[in-house]
Amino acid sequence: MQLDKVYEPQRFEPRWAQWWIEQALFTADNTSDKPMYSLVIPPPNVTGSLHMGHMLEHTEIDASMRWRRMRGDNVLWLPGTDHAGIATQMVVERQLAAQGIRRRDLGRDAFEQKVWEWKAVSGGAILNQMKTTGASCDWSRERFTLDPGLSRAVRETFVRLYEKGLIYRGEYMVNWCPRCLTALSDLEVEHEDTASHLWHIRYPVKGQPDRFLTVATTRPETMLGDTAVALNAADPRYLDLHGHAVILPLLNREIPIVCDDMADPKFGTGVVKVTPSHDPNDFECGKRHNLPHVKVIGEEGRITEAAGPYAGLDRYEARKRIVLDLEAAGLLAKTEDYTLSAGKCQRCSTIVEPLVSKQWFARMKPLAEPAIRAVEEGRTVIEPENWRRVYFEWMRNIRDWCVSRQLWWGHRIPAWHCQDCTKVTVARTDPDTCVHCGSAQLVRDPDVLDTWFSSGLWPFSTMGWPDQTKDLAAFYPTSLMIMGFEILFFWCARMMMFGLECMGEVPFRRVFIHGIVRDAKGKKMSKTRGNTVDPLDITSKYGTDAVRMALLTSAAPGTDILWTEDKLPSSRAFANKIWNAARFLFLNMERSGVEPCIPEPPEAIQLEDRWIRTRLSEASTRIAAAIDTNRYHDAAQTAWHFFWHDFCDWYIEMKKPRFVENSGLNNDWANCLHVFESALRLLHPLMPFITEELWQRLRGAGESQPVSIALARYPEPALNDPAAAAGMEALERIVTAIRNERADRKVDPNKLIDARLFATGATRDVAEAQREIIGKIGRVNLGFLETSPNQTDFALELVVEQANEDARKARLAKEAEQLEKVIANSRRQLGDEKFLGRAPAHIVEGLRTKLAEYEQQLDNLRKTLG
Repeated sequence: MQLDKVYEPQRFEPRWAQWWIEQALFTADNTSDKPMYSLVIPPPNVTGSLHMGHMLEHTEIDASMRWRRMRGDNVLWLPGTDHAGIATQMVVERQLAAQGIRRRDLGRDAFEQKVWEWKAVSGGAILNQMKTTGASCDWSRERFTLDPGLSRAVRETFVRLYEKGLIYRGEYMVNWCPRCLTALSDLEVEHEDTASHLWHIRYPVKGQPDRFLTVATTRPETMLGDTAVALNAADPRYLDLHGHAVILPLLNREIPIVCDDMADPKFGTGVVKVTPSHDPNDFECGKRHNLPHVKVIGEEGRITEAAGPYAGLDRYEARKRIVLDLEAAGLLAKTEDYTLSAGKCQRCSTIVEPLVSKQWFARMKPLAEPAIRAVEEGRTVIEPENWRRVYFEWMRNIRDWCVSRQLWWGHRIPAWHCQDCTKVTVARTDPDTCVHCGSAQLVRDPDVLDTWFSSGLWPFSTMGWPDQTKDLAAFYPTSLMIMGFEILFFWCARMMMFGLECMGEVPFRRVFIHGIVRDAKGKKMSKTRGNTVDPLDITSKYGTDAVRMALLTSAAPGTDILWTEDKLPSSRAFANKIWNAARFLFLNMERSGVEPCIPEPPEAIQLEDRWIRTRLSEASTRIAAAIDTNRYHDAAQTAWHFFWHDFCDWYIEMKKPRFVENSGLNNDWANCLHVFESALRLLHPLMPFITEELWQRLRGAGESQPVSIALARYPEPALNDPAAAAGMEALERIVTAIRNERADRKVDPNKLIDARLFATGATRDVAEAQREIIGKIGRVNLGFLETSPNQTDFALELVVEQANEDARKARLAKEAEQLEKVIANSRRQLGDEKFLGRAPAHIVEGLRTKLAEYEQQLDNLRKTLG
């Protein structure tokens, strides 16, 4: 029963975080007949550590899962991590480089073993951090995207899609990262406005001395790979050049002039260079005109042998040399400053190169169409509504997905190339011979699958698919997905497509897109900006519950959170308020001889009991509706207001005079403990640690209660007493008036004084019935007036010393004098025709409104002064 004077969450939060896991409180039952509620975690990268985005997301998920569990649902929150192909490979490569070891020196098998060794030591960091913050996951079902079962699901999916003609291999233009040495999907490329130049290059027309075609480019190094220039067939300036050729500057190679609609006569000179190996539009143009491909930039970002004297140079060093050489040759018409949208690798920020490469692709339109229909039909609901429109826009314009990556860490593509017939065998198990010619000369494809391929299977691969397991039968489709908008396409859309393709059903019924946690200036948090916040630093300083409440109270749907540490002191103060309320009750329980217990709901006799239990019913209804619809800010604010304002400010204050020494568990105590225990359950999904600590102290040794508040029933509406609500409203009005008058007259808060009240109707009835309580709360001897001193239906007079009254009147008189000056000035402005003619209408109207308010304030002061 003894609580420390100071709320120190660090003393008990780690203990409960560990105890919840040891007790396996959050293990789901796939044979239960309870209502099912399931969610699979957006798996964080195995290389990662918690950031504020995770903290927000996990807090919202945890609040939903704890609330559902307390409602009696069979809840599964499945945790796990993603193998994060590029990110993890980079981490391990850097570690090896520090030892003077290169990946290729080790060889593939040895390098993969090094990555597994790294994972065994460091890969569980983020999940351990989640455990310390109290995430109520089913840790017995923890998954990793490279687990054997999930790897089997990946291979099965790839083979199925290949057999249906939805996976193919070919040479196409891809985004290539020269640092990571792999192809990237369009979604893995981030575009950033970058200051650059536009170079205008003169191409000599063959056979026509002194005639040039001028083209503009932001990448002069690619001109070395030009295999044509294009103009529009309808452009009258160049009708005589159809079928002619130009000489490629610097390399003096003859290249044809082709007519193509890609060239816009209204833009620039109307002539464009065509580099099929290094630009996606040029690649398509090259196919239309059967142009050769000349690859002049290699995979490592260096110039190839095909570029002659520039071979071996870095692409940007080559750019400088080429510009100088063009200028020296008189072939650089002009250079302009230009801002371009540079595509950068999402992982390492290197500028990507468009390169033609042989890759594996997935045909997306046949997969996207059912996923579009599922959202149109409401089988999956995306909220807030604006993200539904974004989903449709992307899915309806989807392009084929490059699924292969030139990495060693990941799911290796299950394809084998025959060295005899050159055909490909794709199989569920490793083949011994080629299915086409029977040859045993098979070499496995070296590429791995894009990380998002395996992540897209997460909702069902984690539950045992392709086997038909009890978990799949019980928990799929999942009930809810909570995620940030940045993975709506990377992950959500792909889960929708794969779920419908492999399971014939959507992966989740609802998707909730939460906002971004930004810094105080509205900037996205990132390590490069140096504006990140470590959640574990602030939870150790303020407590996890305080951080959760600071996030939840700000988490209105459709809005981002501007994070500052200024949010935390008030949330910690709220936790401290809960702690102090418990401490006060526990001390008084000892004095009254009340043992720790959770009493059955007693009869509500007193006004405050009927009122607080009505307010409790209202709060539980509103919080339940808010969590159910992901309005976490509404849930948090409702819980905060109920506990601080209703329970502490009013209910406890009214109960204090009723706590009698050695009374035992009487009706007052039974009601108070019932409401306090209910309030802890009300708060638990939002603030799990402090509520568990206090609930365990309150429950005592009662065997009839659950082992944890996390398994206790969430409060349900039990009482609706409008008369009690009206009675408390009247009582609050009276007490507030007394407190305001005391403050206004600067009366010592502890001094007992006389007060006289005039009230009518129900307010008078409440005042008479609750006279003793009002007197004790307001520190007054309450009497009644039979006539109103100010001709209103409510008036209060305090009997105070004349000195206090004289000082008060002098202060009010000064306020009145100042108001008279303000009113005179406002009237003078409004009487000035020049001012009225010049000032905007809303300014004039605002001044008139203010004047009316000032006049009303002055009238009230004069009435008070008599």
